[in-house]
Amino acid sequence: MTTTVDIATLIVSTPETCGGRPLIAKARITVENIAIDFNAGLTPEQIIDEKPHLTLAQIHG
Repeated sequence: MTTTVDIATLIVSTPETCGGRPLIAKARITVENIAIDFNAGLTPEQIIDEKPHLTLAQIHG
């Protein structure tokens, strides 16, 4: 069974939170922080090990 997720529910941006930078919804982690982890060579699974409150959908979003 395949589950679809609307990307608009995974990434949010509001001017009053983190200077308006895009955030992972309900996690208060910037998309930039996830990109930094990827650029450092971490896999999505390793990122979740470090940030267990995230889901794979949020990482891939």
